[in-house]
Amino acid sequence: MTDSAARATSSSIDISKRDLTLDIARVFCVVLVVVIHLLMVGVGTGPDGLVVSRPLENESWFWIATWFGQIMPLFFVVGGFASLTAWRSLRRRGGDAPDYVRNRVLRLAQPALPLFLFYVVVIGAARIIGVDPELLDTVIAGAGFPLWFLAAYTACQALVPFMAGWHARAPKRTLLVLLALVIVVDCIRFLVGIPEIGLPNMVFVWLLAQQIGFWYADGWFAARNGWQLAGITLASYAVLAAVSLPDGWYSTDMLANLNPPTLPLVCLAVAQACILRALKPWLAKLMNTHIARAVVFLIGTRLMTIYLWHLPIIIILSGIALLIPGASPEPSTAAWWLSRPIFFVLVFAALFGLSFLVARYEAPREVGITPPGYIVALAAVLTFVPAFAVTEWFLDLPLAILGSLFFSAAILLLGRWRVGQAVT
Repeated sequence: MTDSAARATSSSIDISKRDLTLDIARVFCVVLVVVIHLLMVGVGTGPDGLVVSRPLENESWFWIATWFGQIMPLFFVVGGFASLTAWRSLRRRGGDAPDYVRNRVLRLAQPALPLFLFYVVVIGAARIIGVDPELLDTVIAGAGFPLWFLAAYTACQALVPFMAGWHARAPKRTLLVLLALVIVVDCIRFLVGIPEIGLPNMVFVWLLAQQIGFWYADGWFAARNGWQLAGITLASYAVLAAVSLPDGWYSTDMLANLNPPTLPLVCLAVAQACILRALKPWLAKLMNTHIARAVVFLIGTRLMTIYLWHLPIIIILSGIALLIPGASPEPSTAAWWLSRPIFFVLVFAALFGLSFLVARYEAPREVGITPPGYIVALAAVLTFVPAFAVTEWFLDLPLAILGSLFFSAAILLLGRWRVGQAVT
């Protein structure tokens, strides 16, 4: 592949052919995640001093809200659409699997490196100055929760060339095999009673959601009329209700079904794909306005920064608010809920300011030709391992150091491969 073609992997398809409704859906998913986490992190002062809680989860209606607010399946569906489109575009330009995976892994490893370096400094400094270990562990574990996404998305993106080929040969069989794998893993997990047995579904569930995005890209959902889309949506929610309502295998809380991911998230992926398609005419009209395009561009070019850094920013601002009299009402009280809009503005303003420092890492830095396939595969593994380890054992100083080292190695392997290093 030529250098110019390699550089072209950093872009997707031509803007004139781009489905802008997918861009607004991607932005909506990330912004909703931030808003939900803003309502889940409760730090304030009460009659007995410092209060740390999860106010949103304490509401009686929270579980049903997750049936509509658990939006990550849609993100993987939209990612599947974009991935298949970009892969096919790259193939037309003469690219291959290592070219694709190199670009996509860099898009994940580069933004993650500054965050893990930040955690090394912050956790290390907190240990040195003697911050209460129990409080520090609680805060850091919560801050690292969203990093599961890095592991899952890295795995899915690394497998796009293989899954796209399988989709081209046998699209229905691909879906059925993935669905069967999800169900088998869930069955074994619940029968044995060991949650860790469900870990393979971190790949199978999200691959299945991504594969639904492939079908979206091929026009399957576009070929369905409004009544058909509504029927599929209702059927998906009916299955969700059957398997998760009281006495079912799965929790009624879709957040509890996230790690490890389970079958209910597949139901949500199908329903959300149908809803997205049904809303497409209205979303297309919205994206024809200059304001909507500007907002989507502004946020869309900073998505990884917003996703990776929003919880650290929330925690930092919550800590600062504790130092200001009256700025930290007791969580779950009326005063706390009324303070949320102001806090939303402050968090997004801080994220926007931070983006000028770290958002530049979202654009892949590729020098020279693509490395050999085994080097690209190694870099993908180096990117997957730290995020997966945080998902399993929670973020701490050793894992922050591990992530910094692994992400640095992956970036160096992928981003600085010169012609003289090529293996003939």
